[in-house]
Amino acid sequence: MSDAKYFSTTKKGEIAELKEELNDSNKDRKKEAIKKVIAAMTVGKDVSMLFPEVIKCMHTTVLEIKKLVYLYLINYAKSNPDLTLLAVNTFVMDAQDHNPLLRALAVRTMGCIRVDKIIEYLAEPLRKSLRDDDPYVRKTAAVAVAKLHDMNPEMVEDQGFLEALQELLTDSNPMVIANAVAALTEIQETSANKVFQINSGTLHKLLAAINECTEWGQIFILDSLAQYRPVDSREAESIVERVVPRLQHANAAVVLSAVKVIIKYMDVINNADVVRTLTRKLAPPLVTLLSSEPEIQYVALRNINLIVQKRKNILQQDVKVFFCKYNDPVYVKKEKLEIMIMLASERNIEQVLMEFKEYATEADVDFVRRAVRAIGRCAIKLEAGAERCIYVLLDLIKTKVNYVVQEAIVVIKDIIRRYPNRYESVISILCENLDTLDEPEAKAAMIWIIGEYASRIDNADELLDTFLDGFADEPTEVQLQLLTAVVKLFLKRPSDTQDMVQSILTMATQETDNPDLRDRGYVYWRLLSTDPEAAKAVVLAEKPVIRDDSRDMDEAILNTLLSNIGTLSSVYHKPPETFVSQLRTAVQSEADMALAGDDDDDDGVDGYDSRPSSSSVDASAESAAAAPSGGAGDLLGLDIGGAPAAAPAAASAPAPSEMALLLPAERGNGLEVKGAFGRASNQVQLTLAVRNTTGAVVNGFMIQLNKNAFGFTPVSQVVNLGDIAPGTTGTASIALATGGVVERSNPPPGIVQVALKSSVGVIYFQHKCSIVHVFNEDGGVERQDFLARWRDIPDEVEATRDLLSGVDTEPEIVRAKLESVNVAFVAERKVPESGAIVQYFSAKTAQATFLLEVTLARGGAGGKICCRTTDNAFAPLVLDALLSVLA
Repeated sequence: MSDAKYFSTTKKGEIAELKEELNDSNKDRKKEAIKKVIAAMTVGKDVSMLFPEVIKCMHTTVLEIKKLVYLYLINYAKSNPDLTLLAVNTFVMDAQDHNPLLRALAVRTMGCIRVDKIIEYLAEPLRKSLRDDDPYVRKTAAVAVAKLHDMNPEMVEDQGFLEALQELLTDSNPMVIANAVAALTEIQETSANKVFQINSGTLHKLLAAINECTEWGQIFILDSLAQYRPVDSREAESIVERVVPRLQHANAAVVLSAVKVIIKYMDVINNADVVRTLTRKLAPPLVTLLSSEPEIQYVALRNINLIVQKRKNILQQDVKVFFCKYNDPVYVKKEKLEIMIMLASERNIEQVLMEFKEYATEADVDFVRRAVRAIGRCAIKLEAGAERCIYVLLDLIKTKVNYVVQEAIVVIKDIIRRYPNRYESVISILCENLDTLDEPEAKAAMIWIIGEYASRIDNADELLDTFLDGFADEPTEVQLQLLTAVVKLFLKRPSDTQDMVQSILTMATQETDNPDLRDRGYVYWRLLSTDPEAAKAVVLAEKPVIRDDSRDMDEAILNTLLSNIGTLSSVYHKPPETFVSQLRTAVQSEADMALAGDDDDDDGVDGYDSRPSSSSVDASAESAAAAPSGGAGDLLGLDIGGAPAAAPAAASAPAPSEMALLLPAERGNGLEVKGAFGRASNQVQLTLAVRNTTGAVVNGFMIQLNKNAFGFTPVSQVVNLGDIAPGTTGTASIALATGGVVERSNPPPGIVQVALKSSVGVIYFQHKCSIVHVFNEDGGVERQDFLARWRDIPDEVEATRDLLSGVDTEPEIVRAKLESVNVAFVAERKVPESGAIVQYFSAKTAQATFLLEVTLARGGAGGKICCRTTDNAFAPLVLDALLSVLA
């Protein structure tokens, strides 16, 4: 019977029924009840209140029930850490069961439960499992070591689990070897030490395991081989020989991993015949990838793009396979277009151009433009094919399709620049299409051609004169090109163009606000009036020949990307470090240990001090004394220079001149509204200044806020602005409570939408509130609690920002600034290796707690600030706000 019945709509009172069924002695009823619980959990219903009853079900010999109970525990252990301890004894017993499936299940589940109290009980069962007689248990234990390292790296190192993993690299079972490789690779990413090195002994084991393990195991092994540096050419050939059969695998990921190994080792192999053979063998599997689904095609094409840049001859004979099909998605077509340009040569240029010409007749305008530009790039790249490219472009111009004609003119301009004084005969054809030009880039290209070859175009002055009539309305790009073209024309034909150059110089210098255009006009004017020969030498100077290097990639970056074939890096065409935040290192784990230091030690532990030092107090006092009274920082509760007071003082309302304009009078029924958020007397306040520009007294002010991310609601809807006479301004501060309905999608977090009602009607405006105004005064977190919360939040959700340049990174100053906006100091430490100072802070709002780590580089060389919170929507707001505070 189908299990779909378990996902039917739950009825009222079902939790009580489930409790009763879970306590039933009948195994079948108990199993049905657990299935219902798992189904409810799967669809997002909270069934954590059943934790004690589910725990009791662990004591059973039915494997199916155990699997379901373990699945429940993995999901709810974090929210019930104390009750989870009740399951430890069962875990330990199951890890010693005669059934290898149950032993592996117990170890896997303990590794997935991210509760600190469980970790210490995992060590002994895990140690036994790593040496278990059954390979299924050993391979499961290998993965559990990686999970344990993520939670407690010191324990993994101290208990010798790393050495046990390395021993598994020589295991007799290929799946155990593959999982050991996967675990060591993951641990290496977060460890400062070299924990995974391939030697001659493990190398042969890895190569032998490739043929027998699963496809994902093959990927892990191949990726590890890609990081290995062969001793010499012979060893590289030997490894490649064992890897080549993987090119025929059905899984595209395995194929790409094998390609990565071979491409990398080809640099080491000295035998030219072997390299040629490998080149021939690499082409078919890459071509085969293009017959997969569009998404896999796209990934393959992005990787092929890199491979072609490194070794073009691999696919030199297969340009036809990259011809676009009518049903290819546009993202696939664009990638194929790029590769076709790379593979274009004198031998295949004819068929490539015919293909591009065909694409230029398609309906997708953006793709048509790319196809036309591709023709130009081929011309610039291949001198022998440039003339044929020109003919194809002229054929496209004859179609009279507006956007095709304009794109072709832009491309021909580039070709003329690449091959000067060679294709001037086409200019007359281009001039015939002058009236159809309406895009700035095409106009600028045509004007450049006319100016550059003005001496060969009889009516050049008339052609340029057609653009002068609308000079003031043209985009800057066209105006600059037109100014230069007219000056060129004057230098070549001064007798009949003096009035024209005078006119355009006047317009450029006296009738425009654009500084670039005005400056160029003055430069030309002074050159022409003082030294015409110098003007000729500057304006008519021979220009360097252009080349298409827009897609060329730095060799070091290319090699890095080739080492990451089959990963996101090769799809983004960016090194991993540019888009993946660095995982926590051993130094940061040391920080965790310091944070968990002895609470009885009042002087701090391992360089930490949770109390302000005398120097920091003195520094704060000095900066507070030096801070000017008033100013935007003080008004918003962000006393940039001052030290934090014991309790925030009631802030005076900011002056209207210091507030942001929220609504101009013309859109506010004659009321101009300015405002600012702040914090005073432990409350968020919105201060409004309303100026009356109507002819009558305005009164009866009331306020309402739309649902917002902070849950703001006015304490009182009546706004004490009184009667505002014409021409005067009324000011009032509205206290805001934070217990209202929370809405985070519309408006976005940080934006507060306001409706203000008065005798002239209702007006609407919005203002952005910095989250520092929402921080509670009691934002402190105990060190032990800070550490526990920090570890409970996954690394992946950590948000990071670099400190802005010019920020004072003196630790006492940073601490004083953050404490001034209710960000509480937790601890501080110094990193011995780099000399950097790391400070830990916490802040609280009504909805969330924010844990902060501020790293200050030695010598004021910048730093960064990291935020972890269970409410990720607010993390960017917190970081942006604190960067403003520290600026």
